[in-house]
Amino acid sequence: MGQPVEDGSGEDGSQGASRFELPPGQRLQRGWPVTHYGPVPKFRPERWEFRVFGATTDDEKHGWTHDEFTALPYTTVVADLHCVTKFSMLGAEWGGVPAATILRLAPPAPDVTHVMVWAEYGFSSNLRLSDFAAERTLFATHKDGELLTAEHGFPLRLVVPHLYAWKGPKWVRGIEYMTADRRGFWEERGYHNIGDPWREQRYSYQEEPGDGPEL
Repeated sequence: MGQPVEDGSGEDGSQGASRFELPPGQRLQRGWPVTHYGPVPKFRPERWEFRVFGATTDDEKHGWTHDEFTALPYTTVVADLHCVTKFSMLGAEWGGVPAATILRLAPPAPDVTHVMVWAEYGFSSNLRLSDFAAERTLFATHKDGELLTAEHGFPLRLVVPHLYAWKGPKWVRGIEYMTADRRGFWEERGYHNIGDPWREQRYSYQEEPGDGPEL
């Protein structure tokens, strides 16, 4: 599920700064620290399912077993990871299934504006649909050509390269299409509703009108 920990580059999904440039307040990290909230879940492939539900175009739920999900088209994205706790890891190669593939196979209804990403233990993180649909948003199964470790999110974590890493949870199990914004786990606990590292959007007190759902 991921503590406000870990992703980003640039201010949208397709544009980014130099891979050697750090967002304000960040420091370069050698290696990849393990940081998360709660225990590491045990992976049971026979019980694992990725679900898409909520405001789908056909009003139906969609699901993939682990074998079915990992058989979807695989791609790689080179992207930095910016943790809200102020470390940045630059130039990682992430491999997995593009979010755009899920949007194509299980389309959202026309009035969907946001997505809630659900992970193990009921952890959640909300995203604007435009952030989720960005070209480089990826459901990662690999980093630098190797399977993710359990501590880093195996079998699946979301990578949203232009946002702080907590917006891309570890141990993802599905997504919910929403027609109105709703705060996720860390957003309910004082973290910024959007989480753009280049604007240093760390905490909810920094939010401007329109950044979050109405209270």
